[in-house]
Amino acid sequence: MAKKKKQNNANSIAQNKKARFDYFIEETYEAGLVLSGWEVKSLRQGKVQINESYILLKNHEAWLFGALITPLISASTHNFHDPLRLRKLLMHRREIDRLMGLIDQKGYTLVPLSLYWSKSKVKISIGLAKGKKLHDKRATAKERDWNRDKQRILKYHA
Repeated sequence: MAKKKKQNNANSIAQNKKARFDYFIEETYEAGLVLSGWEVKSLRQGKVQINESYILLKNHEAWLFGALITPLISASTHNFHDPLRLRKLLMHRREIDRLMGLIDQKGYTLVPLSLYWSKSKVKISIGLAKGKKLHDKRATAKERDWNRDKQRILKYHA
């Protein structure tokens, strides 16, 4: 019997699965993203990676750092396309100020969780996160394995 693959949400562009493994996500926020035309075209083709990226707060502005958006082969050659450039995030001033306070005082960090389409605009889901220790990661893996085994047992005995 072939495994059924989970269907991705039609609006989803990219997921950062490693973020939930490496961090405890306390809160999530939504932000808009300032993009160029060639970047939007690349996002429609799914040529983006946000696994190694993070959010930088500087001068009361939020920036996406380290996201790789690969330019298409058919992109124009007379423009310089930097796949790793800083991209500005569009958030309310109060949200940014609150996040700056939490990051400075309590040792949180901001990680991108997912990119998705919302009414033809690109949105990014941001997580306010605290890092996990090695034993926390082991516990998460152990719990995930137990849930998988539990589902198998229930499937065959039900």
